Amino acid sequence: MSTPSARLLSLLSLLQTPREWPGSELADRLAVSPRTVRRDVDRLRELGYPVEASMGAAGGYRLAAGKAMPPLLLDDEEAVALAVALSTAVGNPVSGIEQASLRALAKLEQVLPSRLRHRVGAFRTATESLATESPSAVDPHDLAVTAAAVAGGERLRFAYRAGDGSRSSRLVEPHRLVLAGRRWYLLAYDNERDDWRIFRADRMTRLQPTGVRVPPRELPEKDAAAFVTRTMYSLAPTYEVRATVRLPAPRVAERLGAAPEEVWPIDEDSCELHGRADTLEWLASRLLMLGCDFEVHDPPELRAHLRTIGARALRAAGDPAAGAHPAAGAHPAAGAHPAAGAHPAAGERAAGRPD
Repeated sequence: MSTPSARLLSLLSLLQTPREWPGSELADRLAVSPRTVRRDVDRLRELGYPVEASMGAAGGYRLAAGKAMPPLLLDDEEAVALAVALSTAVGNPVSGIEQASLRALAKLEQVLPSRLRHRVGAFRTATESLATESPSAVDPHDLAVTAAAVAGGERLRFAYRAGDGSRSSRLVEPHRLVLAGRRWYLLAYDNERDDWRIFRADRMTRLQPTGVRVPPRELPEKDAAAFVTRTMYSLAPTYEVRATVRLPAPRVAERLGAAPEEVWPIDEDSCELHGRADTLEWLASRLLMLGCDFEVHDPPELRAHLRTIGARALRAAGDPAAGAHPAAGAHPAAGAHPAAGAHPAAGERAAGRPD
């Protein structure tokens, strides 16, 4: 027979499901009399749980909605299900909930018993998403450990692989986790380099919380996400494009999602496009997808890249005038591309300079 305390927790777990429970069904579930159920309900009310009762044949007990409640109680199966669901949300974030999912996962994993952590880990190991795997996927458990260090102001030690493949050991004071696109970044103060650094979370391994808590440092900017964005893009190469497009300005702005100041009308049927991007491939693909004639004035690297893909398209169509295929690995526009690892997603970034 269960103890009164254990029975009370079981009753609370049942009442936290969104339904009304007849007293007889609760009595059967708990293997007690309806009178004992009524006494246990009174004890829950004394503890602050808003248990409502309705009379009649269809009546029963339920927890009131929309009121402040004591902490949520989960049984083993519910805790595992919630941890797995939060891990999925972190790995495949829905816009607006990724940060909240990570915070909740960090809190949940901190209090899970070891036997349940093992079950959650086994589920992650045994399952695989049908969605396309990202090359920058990061273990949700590692994210939870990092988030806990951020929340607790705790120094964190980890191994790090930079964009050029070099490896190092880091001791940092984590400040914020920032999600940019499909990648997680850790903004932290590097104790050994005495400066702020930005780390790609998927390149952090062997995470070890040190147990040393330190007061938070003041970030050079108020907003961590804005700081990460500005730092990464200040280090990335950019190309400024200027092109004449044979399409009305409103249609160009709509198709490209361009800002009004980036599209200047020339007449009713054409406009001039001004903008910038960090890759020639992106610029060329966006212009070609407009489905109209255009003329690129700047940059010259983009004109060279368009000639390269134009010749490639003619060869694919079997045009004999296109000439022979270039040697394997050759790229006529290679000089126009950013250096390897120069993209802001390439790896760790310093606050204003690469490491």
